[in-house]
Amino acid sequence: MIRAIIVDDEPNNVDNLKALLKRHCPQVSVAAEAHHADHAIEVIHTFRPDLVFLDILMPGKTGFDLLKSLQRADFEVVFVTGFDQFGIEAIRFSAVDYLLKPIDPLELQSAVSRATAKIQEKQQNLQLQNLVQLLLHEKQKSEHKIALSSSKETRFVKTGEIVRCIAENNYTLFFLESGEKILVSRPMFEYDEMLAAYGFIRPHHSHLVNLSYVKSLLKEDSGYLLMMDDSKIPVSRIKKEMVKKALSRGARD
Repeated sequence: MIRAIIVDDEPNNVDNLKALLKRHCPQVSVAAEAHHADHAIEVIHTFRPDLVFLDILMPGKTGFDLLKSLQRADFEVVFVTGFDQFGIEAIRFSAVDYLLKPIDPLELQSAVSRATAKIQEKQQNLQLQNLVQLLLHEKQKSEHKIALSSSKETRFVKTGEIVRCIAENNYTLFFLESGEKILVSRPMFEYDEMLAAYGFIRPHHSHLVNLSYVKSLLKEDSGYLLMMDDSKIPVSRIKKEMVKKALSRGARD
């Protein structure tokens, strides 16, 4: 899915575009909308869209003013506008996509298709960049980032920011130090193998934990790990000795 936001001062235009996207571009999910440039900046920072449908002529600040006010625009833009000679010439000169109102569904599909290709290419470039950084800084494990692909995006997260993981069938739910959760469509055993060298252990078949965030070992039943986020992770009987040894090694380190 491509996460999009719509910026337009006319609610009717927003509703019309949302309906067209739902009917003709089901791969696009509209996460939010904004009716003026200042609100759009907040929405962009909050939702981190892949794609922004941006009106040019709005009261106060224009769509161009919005772009100029951003430190960086790491999303694709499709301008949606009425006739504006200078604006259209500038957009054409920069080879950026635009749609004239009223929107033609076929032109919308074409613009979304081109944006999708750019988004996928950008994502692949980020994955390659991360690979290069791992190769260049092989021994600096604290700086290593792992790619976590959800239904909406691929996030690159430092291994040290991961508190724990829970297996959910063929998915893995990651809990980050910030409190954020990321559901990834890969089974946990793959991450068990990848993260073992970064201080992670698997005390239970459904749980993977970062030893750096273990507060204590509770002696209830076969045992629980009390984490820094106050979650209690069960320790299976067959893993109890392994957990004790791992905690002992961690304490010595």
